[in-house]
Amino acid sequence: MIGQSGIAIKNITRADPAAVAELAKYGVATIHEAMGRVGLLAPYMRPIYPGAKACGTAVTALAHPGDNWMLHVVAEMLHPGDIVVVGTSTANADGMFGDLLATSFRARGGVGLIIDSACRDTADLKMMGFPVWSRAVFSKGAVKATVGSVNTPIICAGALIHPGDVVIADDDGVVVVPKAHAATVAEASAKREAKEAGVRKRLASGELGLDVYGMRENLANAGLKYFDDEAAYEKESNR
Repeated sequence: MIGQSGIAIKNITRADPAAVAELAKYGVATIHEAMGRVGLLAPYMRPIYPGAKACGTAVTALAHPGDNWMLHVVAEMLHPGDIVVVGTSTANADGMFGDLLATSFRARGGVGLIIDSACRDTADLKMMGFPVWSRAVFSKGAVKATVGSVNTPIICAGALIHPGDVVIADDDGVVVVPKAHAATVAEASAKREAKEAGVRKRLASGELGLDVYGMRENLANAGLKYFDDEAAYEKESNR
């Protein structure tokens, strides 16, 4: 069903709200690592203003280049806590989203937008506090001419996203957590956060990562040699 047009599904199964609320506590990098270093969208997806953060259940849209018709359709499907995720049928950088659609999304309970295209009206969006992650920022507007789909699986910035999956986004990028694994990943993220807190405390006390992470033996096995000074190195190298 990926890439199929002419479909708009009104009711979808969303990730467990408790798991979504737990995942919202953690950053993209933590969740990505806790999930086994998977789930990231392409690095060109950047927030339109610093400090943006969002976590919500995905309502998906497949749109065509320079055509934001499906973004108006997706507004009808939004529930409080949803985040809109838009993929395009081919690479595109037209400004398909701005402050008017953001106003509509927010009124329906939408908490943000991930769009593999461009957006505009960024000053207004920042003032509204409506977070957007996009491929680009570009003033060129959109048409409303070609039907795509809403609430079907899509590819957005190289990642497969199903309706109802959890999407977390911050200054580091965007990560998607499959809805069936949301609770498990939330638990793993909590454990990783606690572990990192302990590591951070040790590093802050002056310990080296070489010792905290037990790197010295592996470095020696890989061939790293220490010398007390340049003279010792010269003596060794001249043998």
